[in-house]
Amino acid sequence: MAKIKKDDLVQVIAGKDKGKQGKVLRVFPADERVLVEGVNRVTKHLRAGQNNNGSTEGGLQVVEAPIHISNVAVVDPETQKPTRVGYRFETVQKGGEDVTVKVRFAKSSGKEL
Repeated sequence: MAKIKKDDLVQVIAGKDKGKQGKVLRVFPADERVLVEGVNRVTKHLRAGQNNNGSTEGGLQVVEAPIHISNVAVVDPETQKPTRVGYRFETVQKGGEDVTVKVRFAKSSGKEL
């Protein structure tokens, strides 16, 4: 189970883009990969012709490629440093009765994500 979710702020901890931060755009749990904004950008060659947006211009296009989930870590909202993610169960009042909910938190500061 991946502890990284869509819209999390993550930092790359290994590879050519080490140290870069970005927002998770998409998670591919079956492949254990994530697509991070501004990280692992690759050049894609497009042939001149009709493509999906209707233009007939070819050339180079720079796009983000997925990166393995083990090479990124969630950024702690308090310290702005990469941290591990944990889960804890909390009891909250909802509709006049106690409900147990699962909460994600940063292990270094204990702050909720």
